[in-house]
Amino acid sequence: MTETMERGSAPSPSAEPSDLIFDVDNITLRFGGVVSLNEVSLQMHRGQVLAIIGPNGAGKTSLFNSLTGVYSPQEGSILCRARAGDSPTSVIGLKTHVVNRLGVARTFQNIRLFPALTALENVKVGIETRQKSGPISAMLGLPRQRREERESTEAAYELLRRVGLERRANDVAGSLAYGEQRRLEIARAMGTNPGVILLDEPAAGINPAEKRELATLIKGLNTDDGVSVLLIEHDMKLVMSIADRIVVLNFGQKISEGTPEEIKRDPAVIAAYLGTSAEEVAEQDLSQPELHRIDTAVSLAELTGQDVAETPEESS
Repeated sequence: MTETMERGSAPSPSAEPSDLIFDVDNITLRFGGVVSLNEVSLQMHRGQVLAIIGPNGAGKTSLFNSLTGVYSPQEGSILCRARAGDSPTSVIGLKTHVVNRLGVARTFQNIRLFPALTALENVKVGIETRQKSGPISAMLGLPRQRREERESTEAAYELLRRVGLERRANDVAGSLAYGEQRRLEIARAMGTNPGVILLDEPAAGINPAEKRELATLIKGLNTDDGVSVLLIEHDMKLVMSIADRIVVLNFGQKISEGTPEEIKRDPAVIAAYLGTSAEEVAEQDLSQPELHRIDTAVSLAELTGQDVAETPEESS
């Protein structure tokens, strides 16, 4: 069981500065008289899958927006070192495209694909943000532009293969199933060559078989591709299956942090979800129902290459 985090407490587990991707220190974000984040601190370590959970309105997306330059907190600091070997950079006040160039990619709660473009073209949009050729080179068909075009096409096909969508490369994005669109968004974000990818509720609206594919994909991006993952998600089965550590927010404050096993037994976390107090939870010895984990050992190719039947555990 973890201890409830006091407001403004220091981030847990210390690490060498070079191992930190995000070092968030006591940030406070206000909108007029509304405090969206209140003295929140956390550290994200390189190679980690870190999940941010909490009830609706807890401040999770506000935290993501602060990390990616959409919002600028009025107090505190956010240092980012997305790619190994880079110097730590403050993201507060930076434009979103500048943060992206630091190696930070993200997806959104609401899918933001280009529905009239093909899956391949959507992924190439992400890849081409890193290219050097400009519009004049494209108009004149200069050798460098032609080479980058070939390379971006090859890389896009590889990313589509990576997320199990190579057979849908020439289909327009708007015609893809919802779960496929979610994976296409991840492929496009990966096209920017990130050191860390932020996923905002990637499992929203998808079925159990698609969640299994998603869990396998996220775990593979982390372990096989070496990309750190910061995840907001309400599906606790998915979170418990893939997260190394979990941070819990409630009413804009961090109330707990720990491993999945610690978090699911923390009275403060249970109280936040049940709408009662931590003391009442402790007195009644309440705990969350045992959560079956999603099996991520099977490969994504196996999952997407055949129909996956829903297991009894997944339907529970």
